[in-house]
Amino acid sequence: MTQARIPTGFWLEGRLRDLNARGGAYYVLQRGDSQSGVILMKISDCAGICRLLIQERNLEGILAWADALGEEKVEESRADAYIARARSRDPDLWVVEVEDRGLQNPFAE
Repeated sequence: MTQARIPTGFWLEGRLRDLNARGGAYYVLQRGDSQSGVILMKISDCAGICRLLIQERNLEGILAWADALGEEKVEESRADAYIARARSRDPDLWVVEVEDRGLQNPFAE
């Protein structure tokens, strides 16, 4: 069974509001397509290491997060280079940066 397709902008706005209420720091680096843009999330530990996650749907149609570079932790410069390439290829892409010293996904369910 697939999940209902909530518009990306609406979904992200709600998640960011929850993150803000918990005192989390974030930056929206690029606003993508409000209906169906994909979300690329950089989680920074503020010390040069980060996680780079991309939102995708699994075979059952359920939203999930995958390591965009195939590694759980990467150097920030490598993640930034990937983000720059992704932004140039996909104008509908949402890019969000979150600060979390433990590199935890704030949107994991």
